[in-house]
Amino acid sequence: MDDPAYAFGVFRQHFERARAVAPFEQFVGLELGPGDSLSSAVIASAFGATAYYLVDVGPFAETAVETYRRVAAYLAAQGLHSPNLDQVSSGEQVLRLCHAQYLTEGLQSLRAIPSDSVDFIWSHVVLQHIKWAEFAEVLRECRRMLRPTGVCSHRVDLTDQMVGSLNHLRFSPRLWESGFVADSDYYTNRLRHTQMLTCFREAGFVPTVTGTQRWPRLPVARTTLWREFRDLPDEELLVSAFDVILTAA
Repeated sequence: MDDPAYAFGVFRQHFERARAVAPFEQFVGLELGPGDSLSSAVIASAFGATAYYLVDVGPFAETAVETYRRVAAYLAAQGLHSPNLDQVSSGEQVLRLCHAQYLTEGLQSLRAIPSDSVDFIWSHVVLQHIKWAEFAEVLRECRRMLRPTGVCSHRVDLTDQMVGSLNHLRFSPRLWESGFVADSDYYTNRLRHTQMLTCFREAGFVPTVTGTQRWPRLPVARTTLWREFRDLPDEELLVSAFDVILTAA
């Protein structure tokens, strides 16, 4: 996300999907899991955000101002009004100019955001990293803060984080949810496509899948999978990624 063109393209993709459902001009936005970049705050400001939240489980984002000056320059080259970052000297000042807050305490941060206050929530290959034990509550918090006319846009990657296969489905829940794995970069919650859609509905959303990627055949032998995954139908296991829009039920 420190590449301005890439960051812009990812944000615009999610924003345009949301605007196709709710064509807001000004909005309050929230990115789940911004990772190593605050770039979406600068981009959202150019698209009309009056307030913006970036919520993560730790302070991972780059704070060098030059990174965000490049984003602002790219936006200006696209003919968009971008914040003037010439005089800023810190990431905090960048956020202030963009009317943004960077919150780094995960669920606790989500709970602090007022109810019915956000128009647009999005994430890009992040939902699968939310811990299994917290996933339902994260969704409930998102539904609580989303306005009745608000929209969420998410890209979800269901592959393992090692070689992009299904090797993460080989292990027992006891091992996989242990601190050794759950706190590592390889962790995903292992929820499958249909399970995630069910979680969205139970949290009070109406999910609309806008795109699905599938393997042509299972990338691992079914016999190597842990028993709770071994008996899933091929149709479920073949989904490697999907895009989904969430609206209020």
